[in-house]
Amino acid sequence: MQSVTGQIDTAAYQRVLGDEIRSLRKQRGWTRKELNKRLQTEISLQTLATYELGTRQCSVVRLVEICHALDVPAHEVLARVHERFFGDIPAGHLALNLAAVAATDDPRLVPLKRWAAGRLHALPPGAPPELHLDLPALENMAQLCQLPTVELIRTLRALNR
Repeated sequence: MQSVTGQIDTAAYQRVLGDEIRSLRKQRGWTRKELNKRLQTEISLQTLATYELGTRQCSVVRLVEICHALDVPAHEVLARVHERFFGDIPAGHLALNLAAVAATDDPRLVPLKRWAAGRLHALPPGAPPELHLDLPALENMAQLCQLPTVELIRTLRALNR
């Protein structure tokens, strides 16, 4: 996500931040209108949409206000954005051991446990129980498990050890 010269791609960073805000709102089952009602100061739904799309810069104060309304500390949201942006998550994929997911006792991963068991059953004999997932797939799985994407990725990486 960084350019060759070491400069930050600010537009890409804004998109990741917006995606994180949108994911948090959707995890709560809220519309933009419902989130807007919880904000301390009123903003237009269009402005909120442009923050979520990453097409408008969000001030630090506005970000803190949005995070407060979502009941998530702003520093946690920024930490997730930072990890997604500067870590290896956006650039590639995660190798997933289906057998490890199918065998997990983690109650947060119940939907993935069933899915992994089904995928294992469908594998041809002798095929490795490994699957490579890209970021959009991981984001969908995180929503299914009602977890932040970064937390799901950490959990799955720990299973793969």
